Amino acid sequence: MLYRQALSNKNDFFVYLIEKYAENRNRSAADVIKQFDDSGMTEYIMSMYPMYHTEAIENAFADIDRKVANI
Repeated sequence: MLYRQALSNKNDFFVYLIEKYAENRNRSAADVIKQFDDSGMTEYIMSMYPMYHTEAIENAFADIDRKVANI
């Protein structure tokens, strides 16, 4: 039961992060998720949940931008 709740929270946060990232970058969420899926960033972002959900969302955006720039 706790595992399902944690997974749900992780997925909910991922959706929130993608929507806010897209909004902040004046892009559609569909465009952002396609870019992240195509480049392998989706898995990276999901793996960063423990860090991203505890800090300012702008820090997550900066980290994502650094990673995207190096792809």
